[in-house]
Amino acid sequence: MTNNVQKAKELINCFVSGDTEKAKLLLKEGYIQHNLAYGTGRDAFLGSVAYLGGAPVKTTVNTIRAFEDGDKVYMQTVYNFAGAGEQVAFDIFRFEDGLIAEHWDNLADKAQPNPSGRTQIDGQTEAKDLDKTEANREVVKNFLYDVMQGKNPQKTPDYFDGDKYLQHNTGIADGLSGLGAALEALGKAGIAMIYDKVHQVLAQGDMVLAVSEGTFGGKPTSYYDLWRVENGKIAEHWDVMETIADKSTWANNNGKF
Repeated sequence: MTNNVQKAKELINCFVSGDTEKAKLLLKEGYIQHNLAYGTGRDAFLGSVAYLGGAPVKTTVNTIRAFEDGDKVYMQTVYNFAGAGEQVAFDIFRFEDGLIAEHWDNLADKAQPNPSGRTQIDGQTEAKDLDKTEANREVVKNFLYDVMQGKNPQKTPDYFDGDKYLQHNTGIADGLSGLGAALEALGKAGIAMIYDKVHQVLAQGDMVLAVSEGTFGGKPTSYYDLWRVENGKIAEHWDVMETIADKSTWANNNGKF
C-alpha cells in the first residue's frame, strides 16, 4: 500500500515525467493551492504538469528530506523547473481520504555554501527519536515564542547546548555566536527580521518544521524553518525565506498560509 510520503513524492515527480495521470492523487473537487503563482484546483495543477512536460528543457526534482505528521507530509526538495535554475523548496501536503487536498510551499534560489561551508540541503536526512516527537514540537514552539518572536530573548541560551548549533542558512555561520553576529549585522544595516505569527509546527521525531509569517526589511515574508532537536536543545537549522508577492499578482485567493 502506498503511504502518504510516497504519494507526495509521486506527485512532484510528475513535473519530470509530464504524467498528468498522477493528478488522480489530488482531490477531484476542492484541491487548495497556496503557492500564489499558480491557480487553485486540480485542473490548474494538470496545466502546469502538461506545460513542464512539454518544455524543451526537462524539469528535475530531487527530494532531500520527507517527513510525516498526522494528515500532513512535509518535504525539502531541490527543483529546476524547465531549466530556470535550481531552487530549494519546502512543500507541505495535507491529505484527506488518502488524496492530497491542500498544498503550501516556500522556494528560494540555491546558493553557495555559507560561512561555515554548509549548504541549504546537507546534514541529517532521516528523522530520529520518534518517541520524542511531541516534546520536540514543544521545544520549537517555545523557541519561536521566546526567541524568534522576541517575547523572552534572555532565554535564548537555554535553547542551545553551548555554541553547538549547525547552521544551513545561506548567510549565517555555525553556533549561537554565528547567529548573534548575523543578527547584529542586520541590525547595523537597519534590517529587521520579524516573526509575527506562527501558522504551523509540524514534527516527526527530531525534525520540526515551523511555518511563520512576518517581515524582513519591512517586506511581508514567509518563513519556513526546519530545526533538528537533540536532547531538548536546538541542534541544527535549515530554512527557506520567501517574500510574499503583492496581492495584485496572486493567481489564487487562498493566501500564502
